[in-house]
Amino acid sequence: MRKVAIYGKGGIGKSTTTQNTVAGLAEMGRKVMVVGCDPKADSTRLLLGGLAQRSVLDTLREEGEDVDLSDVRSPGFAGSLCVESGGPEPGVGCAGRGIITSINLLEQLGAYNESENLDYVFYDVLGDVVCGGFAMPIRDGKAEEIYIVCSGEMMAMYAANNICKGILKFAESGKVRLGGLICNSRKVDNEKEMIAEFARRLGTQMIHFVPRDNDVQRAEINRKTVIEWDPACNQAGEYRSLAKAIEGNTMFVIPKPLAIPELESLLMEYGLFN
Repeated sequence: MRKVAIYGKGGIGKSTTTQNTVAGLAEMGRKVMVVGCDPKADSTRLLLGGLAQRSVLDTLREEGEDVDLSDVRSPGFAGSLCVESGGPEPGVGCAGRGIITSINLLEQLGAYNESENLDYVFYDVLGDVVCGGFAMPIRDGKAEEIYIVCSGEMMAMYAANNICKGILKFAESGKVRLGGLICNSRKVDNEKEMIAEFARRLGTQMIHFVPRDNDVQRAEINRKTVIEWDPACNQAGEYRSLAKAIEGNTMFVIPKPLAIPELESLLMEYGLFN
């Protein structure tokens, strides 16, 4: 079982990228469980056809500790399995605690047992590695492969660099490694070349460049992944290519984060500030 976490700046498209990648893997016959680690509980919406899944924390609040795996995990597109950690009531508690509680409960209920025959577990994680709860998938070895969704925008690259610092910290005492950068294009000038060079300097790879395409929004409006909504469209092919790139990936590294002046120099070199 491969344990994968998707990180990146808030709003960069982590959840969309994760769900469409999972759809590609599921279409290939892989058994995949997705654990949404965002308090908004929207990490599995497209795989579930827009259904509002009750989160782990909501289930525990409403039913207490006596729950079954089927109470917190729902079947999604092409046999994928969907879990939403959820979060505390607004204004109360730490959202990161939802991730810790959720993963611990899934372990207790046997979600990761060999009898489940999982090929992959994907964690869709909110934002940067700043809070202990959100860092749990890499801190406690729940995830061993990290992919960072970024773009050629300055703050997306800054966040990706910060996440690499977190991976570096936890890699020293565990198995967590960076599998690559996923460029979710924002049509920035020289974006593909810049992210490829950024990846090279980090010591990793740009595992796939996902072009910007309105079919993504059209599919989301229809509450589906692109692969389910229009399996013949070009963007569906892009997500299949990303899924295949992850499936065949053998390059897992301890990243070498850039100093801020070097990151700014890279941005200027590729014309962002010109």
